[in-house]
Order: sequence, then C-alpha cells, then structure tokens
Amino acid sequence: MRNVCVVGVGMSQWGEVWKKSLRQLFVDAALDAINNAGVDRLDSLYVGCMSSGLFVGQEHIGALMADYLGMRGLPAARVESACASGGIAVRQAFIEVASGISDIVMASGVEKMTDCSGGEATFALATAADQEYEVFNGATFPGLYAMMAHAHMHKYGTTRDMLSAVAVKNHRNGAKNPVAQYPFEIKLEQVAKSVMIADPLHILDCSPITDGAAAVIVASEEVAKKLGKPYIRITGSGAATDSLQLAQREDMTAIKAATIASERALKMAGKTIKDVQFAEVHDCFTIAELAVLESIGVYEPGQAGAATLAGETALDGKFPVNSSGGLKSKGHPVGATGAAQIVEVYKQLTGQAENGRQIPGSPKIGMAQNMGGSGASATVHIMEVA
Repeated sequence: MRNVCVVGVGMSQWGEVWKKSLRQLFVDAALDAINNAGVDRLDSLYVGCMSSGLFVGQEHIGALMADYLGMRGLPAARVESACASGGIAVRQAFIEVASGISDIVMASGVEKMTDCSGGEATFALATAADQEYEVFNGATFPGLYAMMAHAHMHKYGTTRDMLSAVAVKNHRNGAKNPVAQYPFEIKLEQVAKSVMIADPLHILDCSPITDGAAAVIVASEEVAKKLGKPYIRITGSGAATDSLQLAQREDMTAIKAATIASERALKMAGKTIKDVQFAEVHDCFTIAELAVLESIGVYEPGQAGAATLAGETALDGKFPVNSSGGLKSKGHPVGATGAAQIVEVYKQLTGQAENGRQIPGSPKIGMAQNMGGSGASATVHIMEVA
C-alpha cells in the first residue's frame, strides 16, 4: 500500500449562501483546492453529498460536478453515508491512491440546504434515521440526540453547563474562521437561555442548516514531493457502522461506530489515541462532542463534560477539539462536513490556520472523526506531518 498525502485543500463560503447554486459552491471549493495544491490534473473525483435530490432536486451529481469543473470524462461518483458522506469520500480517495489505481484524486463534499423550507429540510435530514421505528413515530434528530443527552446526564451526572461549554468553546474558535457560518462568541448563560428545541437541547446546542462545500486533494507521496508544497500524510483510515435505530444500541451514551472506526484507523497508523494531539469531531449537537470524545478514548465514559468545562479541549488546552469551530459554529452542510474536517487538520499540521486559530506547540498528529445520523456510520482518519 502506497503512502497517501493531502496536498491541497479548499472551501467555499459557508452559511446561507443565496446567490450560489449547489454546483457553484462545489466549483468554488474544488478550484480553491486545485490552486492550493498546484496540480495540473485529477485522475478521479468523489463527491460526498447526503440529500441533493431532496434539498435541490438534483441527483447524478458526480457527472454534473465533473462537467462544471471543466473535466468531462473524469471518473466521478457521488458518495452517500448521511452526514458522514464527506468523510467516506475522503476514505474512498485514500483507498484509490493507496492501491495505485490513481495518483491524484479529489475528495469533496457539498450540500445546498437553504433552498427549501424548514419543514422540507427537516424531512430530508430525517431520512438518515430509521423511518419505520423512529421518524414515523415523530422522532427528529434533535429529539434523538436529546434522548442521548438525558441518558448521559442520568448515567454520569453530566450538567447543563458542560453541554453549554462545548458550544461556547466551538464558537470561540469559529469566530476566528473566515468561512464560518456563525463567527461570533457566546456565553454559557446564552446557551441555557436560548430557545428550547428538544429538552435538554436548546438552539445553541444544535448545529445549523448550512450551504457549503469543501475539497481535499490526495496524492501519492511521489507526486506530493514533486509539487514542492506543504503536505501531510494520511496514515490511518477507519470506518464502521452500528444500528440505525437508536433504541437497538447497546448504550445510548456512546457511539460504537466511532469507537470501531477509531480503533481501525489507529491500528493502521500504528498509533494509540494518546499519540493524537488534537481532533476535529462531529459536534452536530453539544452532547455528540462529549459522547464522541469518550467513545474514541480521549476521555473515560462520563468525563468529557467536566474536561470541556475545565478548558481541556480549548485551543490552548490539553487536547484541542474543533479548532475550526466545529459543526456548531462553522456550520454543517451535511455532505461537506467530513471533507472540511480534513481541511482543518491539514491547516493545523502545516501551520496555516488563520486568525489566531493555530494550535500552540506545532502539533504533529491529528484526527478527524465524522459520523452519519445518530452515529450509525462513522469514519476516522489519522494524519501526520510529513
């Protein structure tokens, strides 16, 4: 298996982007990545996208995006794994380069979520849950994660302030991210006093509806060296699944798919979680960040909340988490999120994080954890300084 490197990254603006279409957002991010990498060709293209058919009525987007990128004839395909679509696209690109089939592959993600009503967006997102046993009975994703939060609070004594601390920390980081949807800071009391969505989750516990795209170019190390630009190695890639239905999980307070994916990625990289210095994790709701950090072994079960409240996951903390602002502040265009996490890890490992977001101490090893739905699918990547 060949060494696989990230040689360039790009992102569109994220938020309610009314004046740009699905394809335009993709092209913005893709051209940004191509220019950043300095490559003169692509051998293949993967586009992570959860629900373009429901959000904007457009399927068959692999061919569409290759066309509008000016690369007709390019092998291109859409990848879908709910909110983990972007991460799985990166994994597919990694596999293709590692196998030797291709030398330069773009892994991307895109979603246009604001060109429909709130009800239509809720319906589209709910397709990532179990339709017969959850959605039919009225469950929404805020409701499912609210049940996870209540279970975590009951089992471990997790508090309102611990949940709020996740949002406060991620907004503090996102305020420094030039493409973030919500680049402003908030306070603990603001989270607790914001509109209730699904008890105990308030609106400031929830990631937003977002338009946006991200692109990552992966290549063989031979190509990376010839380009003469900063690059990092992807040394581990893991993926896993669990029951789609939350009620069938062994433990509602943990994300088993994230545990398995993390174990697989770390084993491939020849590392343990103690070797990893920072991470981008899937904070679609504040409880998700805590559950993920415990599931991948950064903290023992029930300890992530207190650690977050104490500042351990801040930029200058023991284990920085979501230096990009995470889904909570940066935004969550579901198909693009996993690719954007790789963008952030690349920037941190190459010392290019903007506006004071650079993690102190020049980190050498980072992780990206992306998941779909309430955690029924997950992917993890380990990246290291070349």
